[in-house]
Amino acid sequence: MNILHIRDAADVEAAVRTAIAGEQPLEIIGHGSKRSIGHVMMTNAVLDVSALNAVTCYEPSELIITVQAGAPLDEVLSLLDSKNQEFSFEPMNPAVLLDSRSGRGTIGGMIGAGLAGPRRIKAGGVRDHLLGAHAVSGFGDSFKAGGRVVKNVTGYDLCKLLAGSWGTLAIMTEVTLKVMPKAEAERTLVLRGLDDLAANRAMTAALGSPYDVSGAAHTPHSALKAARGALAGLASMGQTATLLRLEGIAASVVHRGAALAADLASFGAAEFVENAESAALWREIRDVAPFAADGPLGAWPVWRIVCPPASGGVFGQTLTRETGGEVIYDWAGGLLWAALPPSVDAHAASLRRRLAPLGGHATLLRADEGLRRTVDVFHPQAKGVAALAERVRQSFDPKSIFNRGRLTRMPI
Repeated sequence: MNILHIRDAADVEAAVRTAIAGEQPLEIIGHGSKRSIGHVMMTNAVLDVSALNAVTCYEPSELIITVQAGAPLDEVLSLLDSKNQEFSFEPMNPAVLLDSRSGRGTIGGMIGAGLAGPRRIKAGGVRDHLLGAHAVSGFGDSFKAGGRVVKNVTGYDLCKLLAGSWGTLAIMTEVTLKVMPKAEAERTLVLRGLDDLAANRAMTAALGSPYDVSGAAHTPHSALKAARGALAGLASMGQTATLLRLEGIAASVVHRGAALAADLASFGAAEFVENAESAALWREIRDVAPFAADGPLGAWPVWRIVCPPASGGVFGQTLTRETGGEVIYDWAGGLLWAALPPSVDAHAASLRRRLAPLGGHATLLRADEGLRRTVDVFHPQAKGVAALAERVRQSFDPKSIFNRGRLTRMPI
């Protein structure tokens, strides 16, 4: 495979223009931590942007950071942590689920994938924190969208389109993101023994309360047994665990935790997990640790399912009963992670048929190459939406130079 290593944005422009002239599509990578997500791409040339790895501006007092797209995510997170700051959307670490040897990947990969963690229900997703971007289009031209302040857009906010585009619209070279101070304290309420439907009701009640809940997840006991870290400690009692997170000033967290526990008393007595131990639980929920690639369910395909939170419990319960799979609930039931026993189509047809009336969507996040060649990895779009998405793509990359075939399955 032909690998092109670049040094700066000018090199990216030159590489793209050469690819256009030769009608050679490019696979865009940083560290390659997410290369196994999506369809097998129709290219034998790789553009490696990992050399674009500098932090060009960090202003902690202004709560913004500007960084090149190939910068290692772990290094950026470490820098933010040194100033007691963070990306409040909790970017997922896919290495746990995908058995990636390259760690968490790069800032550009984080934005391109758009995979946010449990605080998504409160803080928003990656796109909500992306203030600006420099990128190279499929015409071989550099462009800039957004800026370095929150209110920086008049007209169409182009940089938001890059979040979740999986590298199919443009090659990001530099981005500016909003950061936030870390909470002084956090406390997690743990409710034991609730079934999926009761847990769904408890999480909904917690999010509807005035106590500013920043995480709501439910893990069946069978999934807890597959965990080996902080979540494994919750499996000892042989019951399910429903987790509700509170963050903020220490005194406020204690007061809100007690009040929320009282309001949810009808669901059972709450246990409390504090600070570092609580943070460890939510990291494992964020990274779907019970379904880890090197764990008991590592050989099973894993789906990422988004549906209305009120429907999550019923949908998940039905799915596990019909397939024999395991489900973990996040976002109060709005996000389901499902590890399903291997089958010809990874249960895609039946899963999506049941999901259609709910208006949800499902992505096959972990699967071997054979499945990714025969099953639609990303949820098929309605005809009108697909047509609009294609017009947007063509306006950025008319010759489909970037990550050709990643989002749409090509005929075999």
